[in-house]
Amino acid sequence: MSNLSLVTTFILMGIPHAPALDTTLFGIFLVIYALTVVGNLLILLVIRVDSHLHTPMYYFLANLSFIDMWLSTVTVPKMLMTFVSPRGRAISFHSCVAQLYSFHFLGSTECFLYTVMSYDRYLAVSYPLRYTSMMSRKTCTLLATSTWLSGSLHSAVQTILTFRLPYCGPNQIQHYFCDAPPILKLACADTSTNEMVIFVNIGVVSSGCFFLIVLSYVSIVCSVLKIRTSEGRHRAFQTCTSHCIVVLCFFGPGLFIYLRPGSKDAVDGVVAVFYTVLTPLLNPVVYTLRNKELKRVLFKLKDKTLSQSK
Repeated sequence: MSNLSLVTTFILMGIPHAPALDTTLFGIFLVIYALTVVGNLLILLVIRVDSHLHTPMYYFLANLSFIDMWLSTVTVPKMLMTFVSPRGRAISFHSCVAQLYSFHFLGSTECFLYTVMSYDRYLAVSYPLRYTSMMSRKTCTLLATSTWLSGSLHSAVQTILTFRLPYCGPNQIQHYFCDAPPILKLACADTSTNEMVIFVNIGVVSSGCFFLIVLSYVSIVCSVLKIRTSEGRHRAFQTCTSHCIVVLCFFGPGLFIYLRPGSKDAVDGVVAVFYTVLTPLLNPVVYTLRNKELKRVLFKLKDKTLSQSK
């Protein structure tokens, strides 16, 4: 192995597309990225300034917005560079390590956070009278901290196992960011152990989280059906619908990529766009359009800004 030249730079091949679409795709993804950052910053601002939103649900939503803003920032700017010039496709070995760690850190933290949010909704619907004491500020902080620490550990394992392998030959990554499956294809060693760890580490963890979320919502449905008034049932379902939508958009593509045998480069690249680009944008859109409290505060801030400008 010592006679082989180690790779110091990788080349990101980007999303499969016709060269003529470079400018169009650059414009589309730039707009999506800008809307994602602004949308999530707006949610953070609204939750920060309004004391009525200092509740467990909005505390976890603020964590989610913060994650989505950075998850998009980890992948999209580099993707945009691949549309601009061939030089923009190059990424140093150490930058690739940092990107893979950051992506899996934020992604797995979001996975755990969705699980915690579903548990929060379960307590709110099933135990409304005891909810405040059961989901205290201390409990919220503990749950949120545990999701960040778990995500960090989960990502560290993934990153160490991926980059402990030697990379000495081809350096073209068939993806628009550094992710474990396409990088492992470039390793100059047997990757079967790593592939098994990916399946177990990512697959089992994400599947386990998804199972717990489904379990929470089955319990929620059972509790909602016991509510006598239709208005009460509608309000209870409405608080959970937004969460269900973003969970399906996040877990569906992720499980498709990491849990199926084999890997299709083109398909993986397109599917990955859903949870790296579209889901971070979808969260602020879904939560603001379906949430009366957030809309109320947004209109209040808008009116206040307009009155000050006059």
